[in-house]
Amino acid sequence: SGPNLSEEIMEGQPTATVVSSKFREVILAGKNALNTKVFRVFESTEIKGAELAGTLKNIIAIGSGILAGKGLGKNMQAMLITKGLSEIVHLGKSLDISPSIFLGTAGLGDVIATATSVKSRNFRFGKAIGAGRSVQEIMVSSDELVEGYRTLKIAHGLIKHYKLRLPITTLLYR
Repeated sequence: SGPNLSEEIMEGQPTATVVSSKFREVILAGKNALNTKVFRVFESTEIKGAELAGTLKNIIAIGSGILAGKGLGKNMQAMLITKGLSEIVHLGKSLDISPSIFLGTAGLGDVIATATSVKSRNFRFGKAIGAGRSVQEIMVSSDELVEGYRTLKIAHGLIKHYKLRLPITTLLYR
C-alpha cells in the first residue's frame, strides 16, 4: 500500500510503501525485494486495513479534485481530507479493523499524496468533474483507470449494508 504516486517513483523521488501480511517471512521478502535508498518499506500485519485504506483514499482524492476544479482552496481540501479519513476509520471499525492502520503510512500518508497531487489519477478525475466535465466524457477520453470511481459504488454498498452515516462518501456517490 502507498503512498505511491507512480510518476514520482519512476522519477526516482523518495517514497515509502507498506507491505502487509500475517506472515513475517512475506514481509521480510517484500522488504528485501523493495527497500532501496529512496524507497522505504514499512510493515504491517493489518492486511484488510492496508487494503481498505489504499482503496478508499481514492474516493477522498476524487472529492479533493472536485474542490480544486471548482477553485476552492486548501481550507476546504483540508476539511475534506480530515473528515474523509474519519469516514474511512468509521467504515474500518465496522469491518473490525483497528483505526491505527488508517493513521499511518498506508492510511493518512496515502490519502495526503493521492488527494493533493495532480499526479494522482483520481485527483485529476475529480478536478475535471469540478471544472464541469461529465463522468462519461472523462471516462471516454482517458486511457487511465480511475479506481475511485468504481470504489464509490462498492463503498456505497458497504454503507447500506452496515447502515453507516458517511456523508462525504454518500454525496460523492450521488
